[in-house]
Amino acid sequence: MTPLEVVAVVAAGIGAGAINAVVGSGSLITFPTLVAIGVPPVVANVSNNIGLVPGSFTGAYGYRAELKGQRDRLVRLGVGSLLGSALGGLLLINLDPGVFQVVVPVLIGVACVLVVIQPQLNRWTAGWREKAHPNGGPWLWLGVFGAGVYGGYFGAAQGVLLIGILGAMLSEGLQRVNAAKNVLSLIVNFTAAALFIVIAEIDWWAVLAIAVGSTIGGFLGAKIGRRIPAPVLRGIIVCVGILAIIKLVFG
Repeated sequence: MTPLEVVAVVAAGIGAGAINAVVGSGSLITFPTLVAIGVPPVVANVSNNIGLVPGSFTGAYGYRAELKGQRDRLVRLGVGSLLGSALGGLLLINLDPGVFQVVVPVLIGVACVLVVIQPQLNRWTAGWREKAHPNGGPWLWLGVFGAGVYGGYFGAAQGVLLIGILGAMLSEGLQRVNAAKNVLSLIVNFTAAALFIVIAEIDWWAVLAIAVGSTIGGFLGAKIGRRIPAPVLRGIIVCVGILAIIKLVFG
């Protein structure tokens, strides 16, 4: 990478780390940035996943106060995230690269829609919480497993998926749901990263640049990210996602 490209990727990592801590969908910034500078899509996805792990950790750590009392729940759900992520990572590596080229634009499009409708999702989950199982039950575990498969294959918007699933089935406030989302996203990203390091092609310079940025961004997101207007964040994510779809479809 050229010095300018390194700066661009680090900046994207900062944005992704901050957005992942607060909303999710940070990969909609880092992944298309890597593709734009010429990293092949599958290698970009793998490298992006590994690079975002430090940011996932700092984001989760920043929400440690909201995690109090959730250890047992997160241990159970974490197993679902781990198994799902491993399966998603294996699908990414073993499916034909042409499948990724076709599927990823669709996934990005779905992720953008989820980001746009997130306020409505929050309103729906607020109405369901009164009837929610106190520990989520088996349906929550299966939902978290499914989100793990998605996150292991392509992580963009897995945070939005998790917030919707957890919020719908847990009787918790949104901030505690978001804290749990950060931990489960960390498990998904770490599991997929461990798998990719062993069996996948990786651009380590891209990993390093994203890791530096996402570490900083995770702290910033946990500290001040909630002060940023949500419509602004959603608008940025959707615009970048549309650019990514154009880049992948039309080259």
